[in-house]
Amino acid sequence: MYNNSFFKKILVVASIAFLYSCDKDYNEIGAGLIGENNFNLEKETYDVIAYNQKTGPIQSNNLAVSPLGIFNNPNFGEVTANYGTQLTLVTPITTIGANPYIESVILTIPYFSTLTSSSTTTGNVYRLDSIYGAEKAKMKISIYESGYYMRDTNPVGGFQQAQNYFTNQNTEFDNVKVSNRLNDAVDTAQNDAFFFNPAEHVVAVTDSLTSAVTTTRTAPGMQISLNRGYFKTRIIDAVASGKLATNDVFKDYFRGLYFKMEKAAGSAGNLAMLDFKAGKITIKYNEDLASTTGGNPTRVKKTIVMNLTGNCVSLLENNFGSSGLAYNALPNTGNTSEGDEKLYLKGGQGSVAVLSLFNTPGQLEAIRNSGWLINEASLVFHIDAEAMSGSYEPKRIYLYDFNNNRPIVDYFMDLSSNTANLKKAKTVFDGNINVNATSKKGLTYKIRITNQIRNLINVKDSTNVKLGVVVTEDISVFPSHILRTPNSFITGAPKASVMSPLGTILYGSKSTVPSDKRLKLEIFYTKPN
Repeated sequence: MYNNSFFKKILVVASIAFLYSCDKDYNEIGAGLIGENNFNLEKETYDVIAYNQKTGPIQSNNLAVSPLGIFNNPNFGEVTANYGTQLTLVTPITTIGANPYIESVILTIPYFSTLTSSSTTTGNVYRLDSIYGAEKAKMKISIYESGYYMRDTNPVGGFQQAQNYFTNQNTEFDNVKVSNRLNDAVDTAQNDAFFFNPAEHVVAVTDSLTSAVTTTRTAPGMQISLNRGYFKTRIIDAVASGKLATNDVFKDYFRGLYFKMEKAAGSAGNLAMLDFKAGKITIKYNEDLASTTGGNPTRVKKTIVMNLTGNCVSLLENNFGSSGLAYNALPNTGNTSEGDEKLYLKGGQGSVAVLSLFNTPGQLEAIRNSGWLINEASLVFHIDAEAMSGSYEPKRIYLYDFNNNRPIVDYFMDLSSNTANLKKAKTVFDGNINVNATSKKGLTYKIRITNQIRNLINVKDSTNVKLGVVVTEDISVFPSHILRTPNSFITGAPKASVMSPLGTILYGSKSTVPSDKRLKLEIFYTKPN
């Protein structure tokens, strides 16, 4: 099964390379002819049928980044983003010395941040990135030992496929959390009044011999003290029975962490995108050495590190009690015959727009017989600026082959890159937001599907597939995730859309939409004289 999948991927890559080489030759020939003024550039627009399609619960395990917190979007409701993850021992442990004593247990997870200023006297100042909602908004965070075993493979089908986990499984994790919360420090910023703090972490250590002070500065991140007594019992004392001897045994014994977010009094909360897999738990302890000094045991300092790696899942709870009412009232599937007036693209457990091209009988065949050479084909989506005026706007949207849950050829053929920021690559394919120069609010998104249209025209057995459009957290991430309950309308959606906490409202294709805002397919072509 896996070998077949591998060969299919090789075949796809080879096909794309062939198409790219053909298109490259085609463009070179076309460019020469245009330069000799043998063609006249013309434009034609075509109606599109575009409608909304909700996903329902969707696969959300092992995402590159995941949300944590509470975010109220006026157009899409309030989402509470919780999280479950396994832990992985950096080094399995088979022995512990006598009289172990835990000094500290610290959970750390870095935040995405940008250094805005630096000073040798006042320190560094950072701005947190990928955070939505009021700055420094308070929330209640509770971190528990998870009682939910996240197995690697699915028993259905004989453990041949990876086990998936889904956005709507929060109750399943919450119901089996173990004991009391682990972050029970007196400092309420560690639990009941937690906030995403943009301040750098500064630690000053004084050398006991020289009195020299060494100061360490680290970028902003979550640093939470966990209950030392609990980890003494569950981790240190479990070494003797072999529970930390291998990671397989350990993951079954200590099933990870469950992060639960709740509102704090008087605060709406906020939400941050986090790379949980960059996080870790560090247990610092000391123990007796076997040797002694003057008959007294010699103490030695030790460290146990557990990374927040292994299986993980983003757990989302949507609430439409006071916001997102129009979105919540939408049917699961929109108007498939006329299209919808507004297209609601929502990340997470959200919704996609489905596009159908060339719906008029004979339309595509007429283009095929016209002799056109396609210079560019694109879709321009107009943002409902009034509806989105008070909302965070996605920086980018993504278009894909909806029928097969994979990228279209234009995605692969766009080799433009951005080594500094992969999210800004593929600028020819596009999908980036175009904003008003003054207000900085979004106006349109444009996506080029030139080669998709060329193939439909020039390759007779090409299938006129439906196209899907979603918000995307990262254009470089193109695999799709499956729905928990696939149906005849939809089976999956792009993984990068599941990663995004944002949404946008676009004008659709229904005839009642003003012509200057209505979604249409635009084709620029040349034809020999």
